[in-house]
Amino acid sequence: MNARRRREIFERLRAANPAPTTELHYRTPFELLIAVMLSAQATDKSVNKATRELFRKANTPQAMLELGEEGLKRYIKTIGLYNNKARNIIATCRILVDRYNGEVPSDRKALESLPGVGRKTANVVLNTAFGHPTIAVDTHIFRVANRTGLAKGKTPLEVERKLEKVVPAEFKQDAHHWLILHGRYICTARKPRCGACIIEDLCEYPNKNLE
Repeated sequence: MNARRRREIFERLRAANPAPTTELHYRTPFELLIAVMLSAQATDKSVNKATRELFRKANTPQAMLELGEEGLKRYIKTIGLYNNKARNIIATCRILVDRYNGEVPSDRKALESLPGVGRKTANVVLNTAFGHPTIAVDTHIFRVANRTGLAKGKTPLEVERKLEKVVPAEFKQDAHHWLILHGRYICTARKPRCGACIIEDLCEYPNKNLE
């Protein structure tokens, strides 16, 4: 895919959604961090349902510590892998309190050192909470980037590196959100909605479903 076609893709996505953002509900960097940690192998809808009550009870690292691991589990037990997530969240809150005065760091290395926080989670927090032009490659973005020809790669990191290289600078801040929403609602895994896609004529996917 050439640079002109890539630019046109993002111009169309921007025109359709000028101010994209995450569908996770949050008010602070800490709430976003917890929501993203909970979202692994879970839907945003299920996370929002759980955090609606959780954040009323505990929306700071210290309050989460006071809730405790077992107390936390009562709020997130409907979410997959909740035992491991509760353990990691409590451990992360302890570090935030002890090392960062209860604040979420805006540094990638610091974020990735937190229990349960990998590169994708760090990228989401850096982008959405702190305004860094990072691109977090989840399953949706990995699929869209490969299927369309926007940035092909065999691993999420390879796709991320390619997107960082080929996405024009003016679109980098919002590229993550546009691509994840496109993958979630249009370029779906089982049956892409090519006929309803605003970039269908720019996409290089050979098996388009135009019904």
